[in-house]
Amino acid sequence: MSGGLKKSPSNGFENSLTPEAQQAKINEVRRLVGPLPEKLSIYCSDASISRHLRARNWSVKKTTKMLKETLKWRAEYKPEEIRWEEIAREAETGKIYRLNSVDKHGRTVLVMRPSCQNTKSTKGQIRYLVYCMENAILNLSPDQEQMVWLIDFHGFNLSHISLKVTKETAHVLQDHYPERLGLAILYNPPKFFEPFWMAAKVFLEPKTYNKVKFVYSDEVNTMKIMEELFDMDQLESAFGGKDNSGFDISKYAERMKEDDKRMPLLWTVGSEPSAMPQPALTSTASLDVSMESHSDASETDETDSSQLHGISTEIASNDVNTPAVDGGRNGSENVHVNVKTQEDQARA
Repeated sequence: MSGGLKKSPSNGFENSLTPEAQQAKINEVRRLVGPLPEKLSIYCSDASISRHLRARNWSVKKTTKMLKETLKWRAEYKPEEIRWEEIAREAETGKIYRLNSVDKHGRTVLVMRPSCQNTKSTKGQIRYLVYCMENAILNLSPDQEQMVWLIDFHGFNLSHISLKVTKETAHVLQDHYPERLGLAILYNPPKFFEPFWMAAKVFLEPKTYNKVKFVYSDEVNTMKIMEELFDMDQLESAFGGKDNSGFDISKYAERMKEDDKRMPLLWTVGSEPSAMPQPALTSTASLDVSMESHSDASETDETDSSQLHGISTEIASNDVNTPAVDGGRNGSENVHVNVKTQEDQARA
């Protein structure tokens, strides 16, 4: 993570805002949120608040509400404290893992294989997903803030479909990791998946589902997406690349354990400086007070802090089954459009 603002694709409204106007909105959101405990203060960097603002079309009111809910979730769920030993069972089959290489834009790549689901504990599944998200962020290149999801449908069948799981996965991604997804590629989804996608889209915001793309190994035009995004020599053969090494749980476990050692450094004062340092609080109880006391600081940008008390301290059941993109195989002729242009049009 980096404390500064980073260049990223933007919508028309964002383009109409001067850098000074954007910074003013960032500062206003930070003022409305108020003093925070150390880790949450680190989380509220300019870059982080900017991502939340972009997710809410630069509305200070909506952004403040969204950010407060995420801060409450992070204070209770403590995603940055999840360690490999806690979720290792979920990782055994390689249902989600981080590639040891990035795409051509420097984005971390998470591979997801819904057919490799190996547990029935939905709490465990979502905790592993969150662990993977935090690890992907830890390994982003310095000039990048988004990741790519590469979803492999090999072996996927009707038993792996769950609208409930998709809904909750979308909730975690959109509400607690705004603007972190740059692109989601669905690789060889079966024909029967397309009706499911049409139903699943209702859980997704347009900026999110516009970034999900179908790719088919037997269609040259869609495979151009892979060639534009990845070094094919480093990409796994399962996705049309030349790397035949595959997933090795023993080697992957060692990588994750090493990453776990680096994670605390990301949450140390000085690693993610805020533009306006806040006095640190010492407890989650103080956080609740802070959230409420600043909710009506602005008549035009007040947030409904009463809703914060209704946030569950548990995340609802999730899995790695993730929806795909508009059109499916029947709409694939439009998929080969330059990927960077697609990102510029929609960023979740």
